[in-house]
Amino acid sequence: MSLFDVRPPLAARMRPRTLEEFVGQDHLLGPGRSLGEAIRAGTVGSMIFWGPPGSGKTSLAHLIAHYTDRHFVPFSAVTEGVARVREIIAGAEQRRTLGRGTILFCDEIHRFNRSQQDAFLPHVESGVITLVGATTENPSFELTGALLSRTRVYVLDRLTAGDIGRLLSMALEDRERGVGDLEVTAEPGALAALAEAADGDARRALTVLEAAAERAGQGGVLTAASLLEVMAARIPTHDKSGEEHFNILSAYHKSLRGSDPQGALYWMARLIEGGEDPMTIFRRAIAMASEDIGLADPQALTVAVAGRDAWHQLGAPEGYLALAEVTIYLATAPKSNSVYLALQAAREAARRTAAAPVPLHLRNAPTGLMKALGYGAAYQYPHDLPDGFSPQPYLPAEVGRAEFYRPGSRGFEKKVAERLAWWETIRIRDTGEGSSGAPPGHP
Repeated sequence: MSLFDVRPPLAARMRPRTLEEFVGQDHLLGPGRSLGEAIRAGTVGSMIFWGPPGSGKTSLAHLIAHYTDRHFVPFSAVTEGVARVREIIAGAEQRRTLGRGTILFCDEIHRFNRSQQDAFLPHVESGVITLVGATTENPSFELTGALLSRTRVYVLDRLTAGDIGRLLSMALEDRERGVGDLEVTAEPGALAALAEAADGDARRALTVLEAAAERAGQGGVLTAASLLEVMAARIPTHDKSGEEHFNILSAYHKSLRGSDPQGALYWMARLIEGGEDPMTIFRRAIAMASEDIGLADPQALTVAVAGRDAWHQLGAPEGYLALAEVTIYLATAPKSNSVYLALQAAREAARRTAAAPVPLHLRNAPTGLMKALGYGAAYQYPHDLPDGFSPQPYLPAEVGRAEFYRPGSRGFEKKVAERLAWWETIRIRDTGEGSSGAPPGHP
């Protein structure tokens, strides 16, 4: 068993023990800055750290607990729920009677839905806990106004390559907490290449350094190539702001469109495990329900929207079941892109005939002058007709008898096609006119 099998990960071992060891975020912790001064004075209140992965949110929370001599309780909004919050509160209340405060560090706090976030409010208000939340998402959109009003938001910047290079050098040399006991060396430029490739994520860089040092072995040499090779092999390829993020979303959408629930579930799971915000996946599912299913199964859009609402009610982990249900339903629903084609064709016609006036019989006539001008004069009220249908034209003369929407042959659209055919029969019977076909650009 190697050293790395029994010790905490390098990123955890290298957490700064003092503010002086903390790398980066000088705009918050530098001389005279309010957060740094408050931490040193031990007078911090509840707060939210908003910043990219690996920018130091967790390390900063640990330092706050250290400087304020408060008990530190880590909590993950991804894997834990309100029941765990109640347990933490009970312990905090007991410690409070003994004169010691509690830092509740909630990682990925944006994963809690609004009702779950409300569970923090009375305890933050009463001072039973000092809440330190960490999020990679904009708090204005993901956190409740009530919670934001009781906390202060601090924005952490992405670490520079220089910042990460300093951390890597420290970890390479530190024999107690780092990998210095392996006595590995790095070729010139190797650590700089890794620092640049880490894209501001210190945790990512340190994870790669640890793995590469273990691979090199005692007295080994690290090269830029060996470090980047380990990065490609060991770091998940999902990045919420990178190309692979969009590739996986595309694979998810195409699996839904292709009626493959197995593939759709797999790519959904890849997104979740990569840290994707479920709202991003729900938005793609809702869009797909209209674009690729449409009226072949009108219930698809309802199911997708209901799943999103269920997530807001449940949060993680139960909310993932709603996402899986939506995914399976959409993948197995009959498919049609007729709504998408109809929208594109109608928009093209609207652009081409942007100045076409509304036919007089379709206009309202709220004044005497309008009535005198013929507004609404020839309008036929469908409910007064035997078939509940009027063959009167509803398009400008410039557009004619265009067909923007043509129902597909699958699912509910079969019934839609039957209705349209019946109404067309009545129209031909009453007017003696046939259909003019599709507008330009519509197959």
